[in-house]
Amino acid sequence: MTTTQALTPSWITEVTMADLEADPHSVYERLRREAPVAYFPQLGLHIVSTRELCMEIAKDSANWPAVISPAGGRTFGHGAILNSNGPEHRDLRDMVEPHLQPSEVDKYIDPLVRPFARERLATIEDNGAADIVAEYFEPVSVRALGDLLGLDDVSTDKLREWFHKLSVSFTNADMTADGEFANPDGFIPGDEAKAEIIAHVDPKIDHWIEHPDRTAISHWLHDGMPEGQTRSRDVVYPNLYVFLLGAMQEPGHAMGTTLAGLFSRPEQLERVIDDPTLIPRAVNEGMRWVAPIWSAAVKVSTSEVTVGGVTLPEGSLVMLSYGSANNDENAYDAPTSYDLDRAVIPNMTFGGGVHACAGTYFASAVVRIALEELFETIPNIELDPNHDVDFWGWGFRGPKELHVAWEV
Repeated sequence: MTTTQALTPSWITEVTMADLEADPHSVYERLRREAPVAYFPQLGLHIVSTRELCMEIAKDSANWPAVISPAGGRTFGHGAILNSNGPEHRDLRDMVEPHLQPSEVDKYIDPLVRPFARERLATIEDNGAADIVAEYFEPVSVRALGDLLGLDDVSTDKLREWFHKLSVSFTNADMTADGEFANPDGFIPGDEAKAEIIAHVDPKIDHWIEHPDRTAISHWLHDGMPEGQTRSRDVVYPNLYVFLLGAMQEPGHAMGTTLAGLFSRPEQLERVIDDPTLIPRAVNEGMRWVAPIWSAAVKVSTSEVTVGGVTLPEGSLVMLSYGSANNDENAYDAPTSYDLDRAVIPNMTFGGGVHACAGTYFASAVVRIALEELFETIPNIELDPNHDVDFWGWGFRGPKELHVAWEV
């Protein structure tokens, strides 16, 4: 990561959080061109925006261990898998990964997702129109993970509420010049959600300690532990919050993004509907086009380092923008356009290195099944011309609404 001429990072002060939430594309296009390592004082960290640098740092866990953004730390608390390293990180991966291995996912994914997807579609297929995000994509996404975790007794609407409240907290990232949160009240929704989660899950943990079953939280308590011991709730809860945020809703965003991308290429949508084997390719391109988790991974330098021609002191925080990396003009032709036929180049939607997302296969399978069922049930689906496709979000990004219509 060295160059012959080191520079100090550019300070980006004119870009607000509202700018990033509404349209990060224009901001990051400029950053990739002019300042691929730039300091955002309003976030209290540097943003890395090119694919090359994001990949380089993500793979170098020795010199760039994982930490967490200030807002993320305030939301999840100590002990989340996102900011663990070394043996602690390996232990947490051993806790969550067995249930998410492809061979395991293949055993349960169809009965977990497909019946509920069909049930939801049955409630709307005679209507001829829907906000497909609110009425289908989000419910299928949260229900799949909720049932996997063992929260089958929590309503779909409550799971969606928990996600949205945790998201408000996690993206409450504005910092003052003194390093304080600009809006401390922005964490109230997340705190409310966590209190409800603990009140609901604590009795279930009491049960799972004595009566383990096949649910994911039960596995977290018992897998890899000495006989007669279970993992502490202090370990379970921070990582449950991570899952309820990063894995609960993002498959739903990926569904909406993929469909919006296909709407932009009607001939490609028709091909995918006619040939469902193209759905995984369509989803991969959708998640490259607009990464559901746009900016979340944070690393810290263990020593003074020069990266992208910029010298950073020891202890510098950098946020890897995977959404920007996936739109890097040096890696992809016309990156801001959706194209099913694009040459397949690995993207960074699910991160990289030892902290790559453990739920990659599970999330992709949920999205695939949801779209299979949608296109089978409503093959004549069209974008409603009376509504714009309105993407929103900087930490997490997807269509806020996606209004569709079809002939009944």
